[in-house]
Amino acid sequence: QVQPVESGGGLVQAGGSLRLSCVASGNIFRFNPMGWYRQAPGKQRELVARITSGGSTNVRDSVKGRFAISRDNAKNTVYLQMDSLKPEDTAVYYCNRALYLDWSATLSPSDYWGQGTQVTVSS
Repeated sequence: QVQPVESGGGLVQAGGSLRLSCVASGNIFRFNPMGWYRQAPGKQRELVARITSGGSTNVRDSVKGRFAISRDNAKNTVYLQMDSLKPEDTAVYYCNRALYLDWSATLSPSDYWGQGTQVTVSS
């Protein structure tokens, strides 16, 4: 396994919750800041949340207070807890390194992208 493996997506009603998980190989995960990204149909990929190897976190303004990122370094796993979901959160969610706090994801890695996990929020 080289690419990250994301899971936990699904179809949920507005106001519901989902918890995404991402298992990454050591060379991707270890000592690197990790991020959750998303890409909605017809839109550019964007960074949603970022966590450093030490556990410092940032989330983009549109999900602040609703989403939380965490990581388990022993399991090479990063999580995204998503509460109070809205239809505009509908997207494919991916995890990867997030070396920069770059919300537009223009500086996102060019490699090691997984298949992502689909999140669909119905109104």
